[in-house]
Amino acid sequence: MHVMIANNSPIPVFAYGGTERVIWDLGRKLVEMGHQVTYLVPEGSRCDFARLLPIRPDRPWHEQVPDDVDLVHFQFDPRLGSDDALGKPFLFTEHGNSHRARPLPRNTVFLTRNHASRYGSSEFVYNGLDWSAYGPVDFDRPRNYAHFLGKGAWGVKNLKGAIRVARLAGIELEVLGGERFNFRRGIRMTFSRRVRFHGMVGGQQKCELLNGSRGMVFPVRWHEPFGLAVIESLYFGCPVFSTPYGSLPELVPQDCGVLAADAPTLADALQSSRFDARGCHAHAVRHFSSDAMARGYLRYYERVVAGELLNPVPPAIQGAARSLPWRG
Repeated sequence: MHVMIANNSPIPVFAYGGTERVIWDLGRKLVEMGHQVTYLVPEGSRCDFARLLPIRPDRPWHEQVPDDVDLVHFQFDPRLGSDDALGKPFLFTEHGNSHRARPLPRNTVFLTRNHASRYGSSEFVYNGLDWSAYGPVDFDRPRNYAHFLGKGAWGVKNLKGAIRVARLAGIELEVLGGERFNFRRGIRMTFSRRVRFHGMVGGQQKCELLNGSRGMVFPVRWHEPFGLAVIESLYFGCPVFSTPYGSLPELVPQDCGVLAADAPTLADALQSSRFDARGCHAHAVRHFSSDAMARGYLRYYERVVAGELLNPVPPAIQGAARSLPWRG
């Protein structure tokens, strides 16, 4: 099968990453499985295992899809107007939480069971990563601090709550994805020397920091669509201490962390350190690999190429996804 993966951000990812990391690992795995992959991405991208075409937002989508492509996998809503407007089978992965109940294409899949259900759908594929790119885990290394991993400037990620949890637990916090002084979304100034900020780190620096952490503190205040930071942390043997919203109950079983919507409960769990790092690692490798993700998408590709519409009606978000309860 020849799959075109369309995204409006360049590849590969050089730092923090997100959707770009997922579609890179997806494309590579599809090629390993014997399929052909073309990326439709912004100029400046590069790839050594698939063809690249520059995305042209000012041109109709059907003019940008080569004749030999069997299916287009959009990572953003192409807003085609109808399910057959492209002239080719296509799939759309919804990666976020819509701000309003706007109907999505019927061939939309989501990232978790919870994510899908909040749009009135049951179609989803878990994100997966190529764990070989992350290197080995040092399970014997002392783990004396906790970490937060996420875009700290986003209020829904609740960095303030993570700092509160670490402070109650009496444990130092390494913040990956945030700055000590944040003026973009309100003013936040953090002066504690027990909280260290590393900005939007990636690559070896991120792996090194995760390799020394005793746990991830992630008290989000929205329905997390997936949470790549969660599975990356689990891979490095870090249990997750988070709120029970969105995907978190699907990603974090009871033996890999604690889910609660209040700081004292999460702080007590973080302080107890009763979780098995090797068990957390095994859970991530078993359930969230790029191989499992690629096989999941291939099943949907086959259905769509055969002419099936995945959802009986256009999915649309149902209910509020933000400003969920938190007791600090």
